[in-house]
Amino acid sequence: MQVRFRSLVIAVVLALIVGSAGTYGILQWRGDLLSPGVPLTSADRAEFEKLFRSFQTLKAQYYQPVDDAKLVDGAIGGMVQALGDPFSSYMDRSTAQQFHESLGSSFEGIGAEVKSENGKIVVVAPIKGSPAEKAGLRANDQILSVNGKSLQGMNVNDAVLLIRGKKGTVADLEIQRPGVKDVLHIKVVRDTVPLTTVDSSMVEPGIGRIAITQFNENTGKEFDDALAKLQAQGMRGLILDLRGNPGGYLEACLEIANKLIPNHGIIVQVVDRAGRKDVHRSTLDRAPFPVVALIDGGSASAAEILAAALQEAAHDPLVGQKSFGKGTVQTELDFPDGSNIKYTMAKWLTPDGNWIHQKGLQPNYPVTLPYYWQLPPLSITRPITPDSTDTSVKIMQNFLEALGYSPGRTDGYFSPQTAEALRAFQQAKGLSPTGILDPDTAMALNDAVIAKEKQSDPVMQKGIEVLKSFMKA
Repeated sequence: MQVRFRSLVIAVVLALIVGSAGTYGILQWRGDLLSPGVPLTSADRAEFEKLFRSFQTLKAQYYQPVDDAKLVDGAIGGMVQALGDPFSSYMDRSTAQQFHESLGSSFEGIGAEVKSENGKIVVVAPIKGSPAEKAGLRANDQILSVNGKSLQGMNVNDAVLLIRGKKGTVADLEIQRPGVKDVLHIKVVRDTVPLTTVDSSMVEPGIGRIAITQFNENTGKEFDDALAKLQAQGMRGLILDLRGNPGGYLEACLEIANKLIPNHGIIVQVVDRAGRKDVHRSTLDRAPFPVVALIDGGSASAAEILAAALQEAAHDPLVGQKSFGKGTVQTELDFPDGSNIKYTMAKWLTPDGNWIHQKGLQPNYPVTLPYYWQLPPLSITRPITPDSTDTSVKIMQNFLEALGYSPGRTDGYFSPQTAEALRAFQQAKGLSPTGILDPDTAMALNDAVIAKEKQSDPVMQKGIEVLKSFMKA
């Protein structure tokens, strides 16, 4: 059987829940790749004889007729799964088709990237502006179930197919969040998620901000347009926001690095199993302006490549929290029936030769986030009255406290003082001051906290402070 080996590399965690199984993460690879055709040894032939005999036996003697394609798919899937690598996977025809279709300009789904970790489905990062982010999904959340169906032990592609869905449908997620004792329930209404990946603005005179949500085929151009617009407005220093960026096309990452990494510095080194290195260098002579990059636990892969290049080659500081830590590269092998396998074929190193896999990048300026940033949104279907004890009450109390109201306690007991604080909030927002937590009040609290997070973003504030010190120097 003939196969087609594609010179593609994946630099993000495989399987992005964007409406189809695993969307982003394909990186255009321009280095030399080994041919997938490896001569079989006598030992290999013996193993394949065992595999073939197993297939023949099941096909001929199983008590019910078997589906040949399912047996072959299962054999290949098991082979790849035996690698024990969460970034390698087999996709059957339908899954692979959805994977490639999702590389378009938009998709339908919840908009969050996941990985498989020890049999658990874990969120790498929600896409900014996506239904997943708006619903409160966070990096490192473990998805326990979807609409009542457990994901425990499920492979990542099957999990993605279960979580994705048509616009307007609801994904009812059970979430286990690190540091939170109780299981969280988050409902996400699936929607069309556009793939605009760059957002920009002037945050202060002379200081521009460019946020890159991921690297797709249009990101390089979007970045160029944003950069030109900011420079026309007098930008002299740049805040590059890579928080929550799960990665994407390597070429897009390199295009942007070529605008920021000076002195023809190393951007990234890709090392294969034989130790051969493919070194990518910048084409830029001089740095056009100082840069400060913002990172967090959702900054992964290609985002880490760019952040590491800024930190080590350009000596630009990183601000925020430790990044995700994905330092491997994947390639893709397509079969004539439309199925494919993706497997790790190399690792990438930072300009200084560091391998950040499962370690992440440490920011030069760490910033601790307020506790309420880690809480899920309030999602209730019935009113909650005083003298109740509930997880939603605990979240409400923390939100009230963050907004400047005094609930008296944050342990989840709906005390009289908590009710009084809630009445004050309701009155300030033009709601009926009942002191009861109802769905409208919950939504108002969510909106108020989101607005506060945007207004008092401590990572952005620290980034601006650091950038100003560089601009003065």
